[in-house]
Amino acid sequence: MRLRNSFMGHNSFLFSFFCRTVLLSSLTAGVFAQQTAPKPAPPLSAPSQATGAPAASPDMPKPTLPPGIDPKTMTPLYETIQEDWSSLAIGASKLQPEEPVVAIADAADDTDTFTRTLVSVKWRPGDPIDLWILLPKGVKKPPAVLYLYGYDQDTDRFRNDRWATRVTSGGVAAVGFVSALSGHRFHDRPMKQWFVSELQESLGSTVHDVKFILDYLAQRGDIDMDRIGMFGEGSGGAIAILAAAADPRIKAVDALEPWGDWPDFLAKSSVVQQDPERAAYVKPEFLKKVAPLDPVKWLPELKIPIRVQQIHQQVSTPDQCKDSIKAALPKQAELVRFEAISDIQKREGSGGLLFDWIKARVQAGSKTEAKPKVSMADGNPAHSGSNSSHP
Repeated sequence: MRLRNSFMGHNSFLFSFFCRTVLLSSLTAGVFAQQTAPKPAPPLSAPSQATGAPAASPDMPKPTLPPGIDPKTMTPLYETIQEDWSSLAIGASKLQPEEPVVAIADAADDTDTFTRTLVSVKWRPGDPIDLWILLPKGVKKPPAVLYLYGYDQDTDRFRNDRWATRVTSGGVAAVGFVSALSGHRFHDRPMKQWFVSELQESLGSTVHDVKFILDYLAQRGDIDMDRIGMFGEGSGGAIAILAAAADPRIKAVDALEPWGDWPDFLAKSSVVQQDPERAAYVKPEFLKKVAPLDPVKWLPELKIPIRVQQIHQQVSTPDQCKDSIKAALPKQAELVRFEAISDIQKREGSGGLLFDWIKARVQAGSKTEAKPKVSMADGNPAHSGSNSSHP
């Protein structure tokens, strides 16, 4: 794949002092190796180390780092952003979409079952976004699912043909991107800044991104905008919930081990325990900023089909947070709790089964009926009202 313009930088460092300790990365690599073969993304010039995942081919895009400084004022561009991160709506934010830059696809991106296109979209100073659009062949205006993984993930999986085949099977389009302050979107920042230290910005920006991404997809005209879903993992699961609360075009949400309940999460999650600045994240002023962006606040408002999958042994989301998310679920939601990673792997870990739930919901469209369903920690169906085998 070649680009008409040079764009999109990769950061050659991703918080080496602690990001590699994040458990969501190990969850994805351990549970869904057959699905996605993911890993924390290296620079594009480095060979892939993911289990079973091919290294990026030499002709894949190797864009240059976007400029991070205003040449006239010498001000970092991220400091010039005018955006209300406290609101799920765009509101008073000053964000102006620029003309998308579409990559010229090579033969490798036109397979027997799907086509894959890379588009650079941008509405925020110094923050171009790689948007990967995968369309199933033979389907006119298919439904689509947006895929957003944990903050420590980059775009490698979207270039993986095995992942692409699974998410587009059955005639559903897939749209992949990464959250703010993640992957290629982290650059020109002080090293002490990262997804959690800037949590209000990370969440608010990415929820706004979803709105602009859906606007762009609508302009394309090749996707059924009445049948849009969103799949999110970890921090991406939290954002999927918030985005659905903000934008009625999202008709279903599937959240795997979503973050939420910020006071408990920031105090107890393994994600933040090794950050030297973690004490600042439980101070009242920090918690006040992120309170409007708590999935626990918005879950009860959702009227669409939603599934939440939780893993008891996955300590990146503390049990207190899991329980708060469970308690906030609307009555039509499906909650599936597993004891161990191996349990979810048995149920969802082969043949693309993980993605079947969300694909079925968007394929059904307006005919979808949100039926409550609960499951035990081993993934087997359980009676209503007994949706957990642990306290």
